[in-house]
Amino acid sequence: MIVLKFGGSSVASATEVERVLAVLTKQNKTMTVVVSALGGITDELHALGKLAADGDASYTDRLKQVEERHVVMVQALIHVSKRSAILSATKQIINKLETILEGTFMIRELSPKTRDTILSFGEILSHKIIAEAAKAKGIDAIAKNAQELIVTFQSLGRTLVDYKKTNANFQVFFKSNKHQVVILPGFVSKNAEGIVTTLGRGGSDLTASITACALEAEFLEIWTDVSGMYTAHPALVKQAKSIAEISYQEAMELSHFGAKVIYPPTLQPIIEKNIPVYIKNTFEPSDAGTLITNTTEAETVVRGISHINDIALLTLEGSGMIGVPGYSQKLLTVLAQHHINVVMITQASSEHSICLGIDAAEADFAQETIDEAFALDIETKKINPIRVEKALSIIALVGENMKNHQGISGRMFRALGNNNVNVKAIAQGASEKNITAVIDRKDIKKALNTLHEAFFEAQIKKLHLFVTGIGNVGSKFLEQVHQQRDFLREHFKLNLSVIGISNSRMMMFDSAGINLDEWNTILDAGKKADKDLFFEKAKALNMRNAIFVDNTANSVIAGT
Repeated sequence: MIVLKFGGSSVASATEVERVLAVLTKQNKTMTVVVSALGGITDELHALGKLAADGDASYTDRLKQVEERHVVMVQALIHVSKRSAILSATKQIINKLETILEGTFMIRELSPKTRDTILSFGEILSHKIIAEAAKAKGIDAIAKNAQELIVTFQSLGRTLVDYKKTNANFQVFFKSNKHQVVILPGFVSKNAEGIVTTLGRGGSDLTASITACALEAEFLEIWTDVSGMYTAHPALVKQAKSIAEISYQEAMELSHFGAKVIYPPTLQPIIEKNIPVYIKNTFEPSDAGTLITNTTEAETVVRGISHINDIALLTLEGSGMIGVPGYSQKLLTVLAQHHINVVMITQASSEHSICLGIDAAEADFAQETIDEAFALDIETKKINPIRVEKALSIIALVGENMKNHQGISGRMFRALGNNNVNVKAIAQGASEKNITAVIDRKDIKKALNTLHEAFFEAQIKKLHLFVTGIGNVGSKFLEQVHQQRDFLREHFKLNLSVIGISNSRMMMFDSAGINLDEWNTILDAGKKADKDLFFEKAKALNMRNAIFVDNTANSVIAGT
């Protein structure tokens, strides 16, 4: 038995579902397939519930669009002679959803139970359609509602899985199942009273993990839209590469700090069973992807660099905290009571201050709540009112082997410092699996590329050039840069990229690097030259290892 999970991007349209079915037809094992709602449908269901609760009748039109999208998928995947049953089932499910939304609209209220019920319809619809499409392809498949298998309970406001009851349900069903492929909806569940619940963020991944553990699967495959976990976010770091193998702990650390390929709760039950997890790309199925296992042979000390944007830093400080126990506990208790998640914590050894990183969206509420809780201490000047800094990001180096190597922290902060990236707070656990820093959000792309270059790019330093004075001297300079680029890379480990050029008439920028074969034509198509704007643009691009090259005889520019 193997378990495969396909996310929303993998089942966004009929074309993507065809890719999923192609993956299934190549398997010769019994398998359980967990599917998410069609890409974007969960967000749309969120919106429908809110519109109905707000008394906005436009939810009816948007519900029709949701229905139409599923009907179109059925029509694209299943021959007209075989689609009547699934179209009828789809209509029945939509009618149930419509009834719930009508009730929400009438009473102008969206309770957590109702919200969960509304959100569950995305996966219920998708798994039935995909199961029928699989059968139409000749796959021996059956749809099974995971709500009949996964049992949850509430604890401190959180929905948790009752693994004993859940595992028993899986054993009973799969003992009698004769089909090669069972298709389950991800994300959805019920409690012991039969009330619909959901598994929260990353819930479909968790469904797959629960299934793999209950069935003691040979392995679990998470199919998504990228080829595994990367050394950094590939949209921000062009040189980022897929990680071939990574440990459970490293994967959890990277996921905690923003790598959204897999969610940390997914791995928690998997670790105990020691089930291998593969991260695969639905759009590039031949790519190796990433294997997540108990132990791996690390090629590098640092396995990846991850980040979280939109962080706020809360600082509680005051001389009254020194040597007085209980401040940290009280601070964390206040946040926990109001369900505010703490991403990172750091405290000065003097005990004079405590810094916490939280979601920036919760910063104002957290500030108000903390100041209220510590009102007496603030009034008596024992501590200062909570200080909040916004527009920040967290960046983290992750690697289990970092604890066995000296100088990683120094190398990290030296690289950031050399590129004028200011570090506002630092945290490192005793396990030394990660080193975390809080920086200005505007610096995140530069910081990611700086650290990736320092730890993953064979010590080849990329220099970003901004060149003014493109006359005779400047033209020759660009010609030399172009001609000597390979030589500089091979012999001096330097990779030169010209980002901005300007002469007395025109200026041009390209953050990806200007094509020096055509710089004349490119410059002529640029903007009117302005030395102040040139400098402002160069600063705004905030490139790492930036160098300004002045080929003019202008003393004003030289003194800027």
